[in-house]
Amino acid sequence: MAHYNVAVLAGDGIGPEVTEAARHVLDAAVDRLDGFTLSYDALSVGAGEYLENGDPLPESTVEKLKTYHAILLGAMGLPDVRWPNGVEMTPQVDIREKLDLYQGVRPIKLYHPWHSPLRVPKGKDIDFVLVRENCEGLFSDRLVPRDGQADFATDTMKVTRAGAERICRAAFEIAKGRRQKVTLVDKANVLQSMAFFRAVFDEVAEEYPDIETDRVYVDAMALFLVQDPYQFDVIVTENMFGDILSDQAAGIVGGMGMAPSADIGDNYAVFQPSHGTAPTIAGQGKANPIATILSAALMLRWLDREQGEAGAQLIENAVAKALKNYDNRTVDLGGSHSTSDITDIIISHL
Repeated sequence: MAHYNVAVLAGDGIGPEVTEAARHVLDAAVDRLDGFTLSYDALSVGAGEYLENGDPLPESTVEKLKTYHAILLGAMGLPDVRWPNGVEMTPQVDIREKLDLYQGVRPIKLYHPWHSPLRVPKGKDIDFVLVRENCEGLFSDRLVPRDGQADFATDTMKVTRAGAERICRAAFEIAKGRRQKVTLVDKANVLQSMAFFRAVFDEVAEEYPDIETDRVYVDAMALFLVQDPYQFDVIVTENMFGDILSDQAAGIVGGMGMAPSADIGDNYAVFQPSHGTAPTIAGQGKANPIATILSAALMLRWLDREQGEAGAQLIENAVAKALKNYDNRTVDLGGSHSTSDITDIIISHL
């Protein structure tokens, strides 16, 4: 019997709604597996935790997270809850750094042509994975105190050899199980840090002679994701570039409610939708839970190579079957199905 204990960080806004939906689908999928069980513990992290107790991510909670097999996260932060320096609280980013979750894995898949704002040619599929470096880049000194009286502010884009090597290697390993192509996104024509990133990528690429490689500047990638997203398989890039491009990529397959993600390190992993807390629709049953449900599938695959993999395939196939019917749309996709409606439909297709 394989048993896994999962920490659930529902968070703020629509976070509790989408994590509840994902748990329903997880439970229904696990019921169909042999010798595989999950248990859940809810932990309070986020803007709500800050308002109640003064800390959005208590250190004791971080230590407790290390005792779980995996972490399922909803969404965190609220626009009106900010630090004195004016930035929002982002405990989800803090968790990545504290647990060294350097792989930001963002699968992008179009389930129905009409979900996309693009005119998708017949026979073309949008199906790629964006791999974002999570622990350095332009986020590297975000917590360094600034002089509030200065008439300028700076952020440093830090790229280390170790950091670049491990994220590039992770991208190549993912590509081995897909269509065997990796595209590097950088700004090596202008920024020395990005030229260094490219040099490390080229070195790692030599370890994978059977995998095709390509190199694209980030501004050109923004164009290609609209004009020809069908050419990409695995895309690897720096932290901030990945943050921006993953939202754009979600937009071409229906929006943030369709974009799952996994933040993976050598010892720990967090699985969450790519979207935010959407406080304007919180509590109304309008949230699209599919990104969180697909993130839960990624969690199963990461937990267990046999039964977990089988459970992940059950969920992903059920989502595909549900979305094949264009009428099965939540509000963000132009439909009228509620969070619970689409969850029940997906469960019926398991």
